[in-house]
Amino acid sequence: MKKIFQFCVLAALVFSAASCDTWKKINYLQDIEETTSMPMVDHQGIVIQPKDQLSIVVSCRVPELAAQFNLPIVSYAAGSEIASTAGGVSQRLSGYVVDNDGFINFPQIGRLEVAGLTRWELQNKIAEEISSRGFVNDPVVTVEFMNFRISILGEVARPGTYTITGDKVNLFQALSLAGDLTIYGERPTVKVTREQGGERTVFVLDLRDSEIFKSPAYYLQQNDIIYVVPNSVRAGQSTINENYFKSGSFWISLSSVSMSLVTLIVTLENRSKSNN
Repeated sequence: MKKIFQFCVLAALVFSAASCDTWKKINYLQDIEETTSMPMVDHQGIVIQPKDQLSIVVSCRVPELAAQFNLPIVSYAAGSEIASTAGGVSQRLSGYVVDNDGFINFPQIGRLEVAGLTRWELQNKIAEEISSRGFVNDPVVTVEFMNFRISILGEVARPGTYTITGDKVNLFQALSLAGDLTIYGERPTVKVTREQGGERTVFVLDLRDSEIFKSPAYYLQQNDIIYVVPNSVRAGQSTINENYFKSGSFWISLSSVSMSLVTLIVTLENRSKSNN
């Protein structure tokens, strides 16, 4: 019986160690304690880049004066990119596409450099251009991104490309859109690929560490790609043998056999004592 007791204690210790190790692998922000405060990184918003599509709307107290700066609203047939003059089921505000040199052609103003500006800076720039040229004295300009999209791949519940409303989204918010990481996702090595200024940069972020808040990739930019690396268990499923030995059913079966053996040993010892 002493050996059986020792076996059970050892099994409990192994299970406890495995549970602790699992916690360290999957929990986010493990180094943050309750009521921890830290300075926030100032986020000014994403900057405009070539190929971006912008919605720019001008308004003022006299709508007729503002109309000359606004592109028309176009109706589209369902499932079609062809403009519909009647019977269209949806409408879309026309946008400005930033050319490869970082310019747009804006009504009455002409060629306007916008690359490198935030949408707030562009709003002020256009409003100043309109008022300084005497077109409108009190213009209100609203600029929004029409193509702020991010792609999320790998070990998440719902991989895909997501359109972001506004111009501020962080990594945790983006992962929540995709249904969070699966149990097979590697929390320490989430990769964010970013293309900017003719260069491609890959950031590796650890979701378990609060240092993630300081990363330039914590706040995402348009066209960022997030890739959640699969862990060794998922990678092992590429082979039948590893898949079997690392599957839950294998360990359940092993536990069942172990318990049966313990029960058999106890029964035999009890019978031996009875016979004596």
